[in-house]
Amino acid sequence: MKHYMKGLVASAVLAAVAVSGQVAAEPVRGGTLVTVLGSNVRNLNSAVQSGIVTGYPGAQLFASPLRYDEDWTPQPYLAESWDISDDGLTVTLNLVKNAKFHDGEPLTSEDVAFSVDVIKANHPFKSMFAPVESVETPDAHTAVLKLSKPHPALMLAMSGQLMSIIPKHIYGDGAIEDVKAHPRNNENTVGSGPFKLVEYKSGEHVILERFDDFFIEGRPYLDKVVMRIITDPAARAIAYENGEIHMGAFESLPRIINRLKKVDGLTVTSEGYGGIGPLDWLAMNTTKGPLADVRVRQAIAYAVDKNFIMKALMQGTAAESRTGIHPDSPFYNNDVENYAVDLDKANALLDEAGFPMDGDSRFGLTIDFGWPGVKPQVEYVKAALKKVGIDVEVRASADFPTWAKRMGTMDFDLSWDTVFNWGDPVIGVHRTYDSTNIAKGVWSNTQGYANERVDELMAMAAVESDPAKRKALYDEFQAIIANEVPVYHVNTLPYHTVYNSKVGNPPLGIWGTSTPIDMTYLTE
Repeated sequence: MKHYMKGLVASAVLAAVAVSGQVAAEPVRGGTLVTVLGSNVRNLNSAVQSGIVTGYPGAQLFASPLRYDEDWTPQPYLAESWDISDDGLTVTLNLVKNAKFHDGEPLTSEDVAFSVDVIKANHPFKSMFAPVESVETPDAHTAVLKLSKPHPALMLAMSGQLMSIIPKHIYGDGAIEDVKAHPRNNENTVGSGPFKLVEYKSGEHVILERFDDFFIEGRPYLDKVVMRIITDPAARAIAYENGEIHMGAFESLPRIINRLKKVDGLTVTSEGYGGIGPLDWLAMNTTKGPLADVRVRQAIAYAVDKNFIMKALMQGTAAESRTGIHPDSPFYNNDVENYAVDLDKANALLDEAGFPMDGDSRFGLTIDFGWPGVKPQVEYVKAALKKVGIDVEVRASADFPTWAKRMGTMDFDLSWDTVFNWGDPVIGVHRTYDSTNIAKGVWSNTQGYANERVDELMAMAAVESDPAKRKALYDEFQAIIANEVPVYHVNTLPYHTVYNSKVGNPPLGIWGTSTPIDMTYLTE
């Protein structure tokens, strides 16, 4: 199964028209792009740290084997071609021969093998490379990944957000488990990406400049990228309006989004978040009390009006989500039970489950939330469930760790939550429903949900190489989840990218700004 393009010139042409969603007709070389990060950066090295704030600078500093177009098709990057064996157990990467690190050292297959070891030892997403048993390096430009089982999720895991190739000659000076705290992650950082690190000041900025020996000729177009760290959404909005910043991403406050949509010269778009796959949902602890009965969970779904949440609370900035897979994913199944609000049906299900009305109440539940921004959602759920006789107590947490501890120990009934897909379902979806992953910390299967068929479907989909067969497996998986409601899926998180008219070819592919912006330019 050979995947090949004739050199990076072909790659560049294809990527220029496909990755961003805009055609870069006449890119302009030069200029400083001023952009913004909405929270502080803890680590610039995405080989050891997950998260969208690390992904943005990380994808500029470090190159990865592959990049993706807007149709979820892998494109050459550090790997100019690749081959997957018929049995799916061997993935061979043929690396470009002119890639260098920012200190001038050549990038070789030894760096790929080293990076895989570092990621396996340090990165929180253990499922990404778990089946990779070894990486062979028959020559300097060939890396052969040997797998214990077929692992189609590996292709997305080789994106910039998830697989930085880091230099062995710098990070190999100590124990591999210590790379997460390596001083070169944030100072004098050396990668092979399109931009070099000039300066990182915690809480202030990340400044990058063009790497003139980048392996794609003529790229990047920009001379410099200044990433200002502005954590206050209102302050960011003013900066967009004043033209102080050219571009930013992951804006999620509805009132800010709608405000910026009215500004002349600004484009505000939700394109470019399918890979991240952020979803809002109502989690239910299926292991105790009334919520152990599927009819109660279905009744709650019938009582909660997601249209009210999307229109009134999200102010039209979020899209509907019916399953645990993001609607922009090729594996999304829209044809599942959707629970249009129906209080009569909800009451009937609660009666049938053995929870009749006693006065104006049937039973009580708690609902938790981990951050202030979703308090309106939990207050709405409280009001909605009262209509069917369920008394809900809203439990605020003193801080995020307090909420996370409650989730990770299953000390909750209901909770509003936001969870990311991270590209392939194996990486960010299975963890929520896998019965072997019950209560292993926050964002695991904290619902305590167990279904043998669901486990079986996920296991089969994880190793199925045929996309159509894999889609069919995930279709059935999503239908079961929608029917049994361990989670009531409500909406996508309303992430938006904001850019002004001076920005050409902004990053609007599936990974948004967590992809290299070597094709972005300033028109003036």
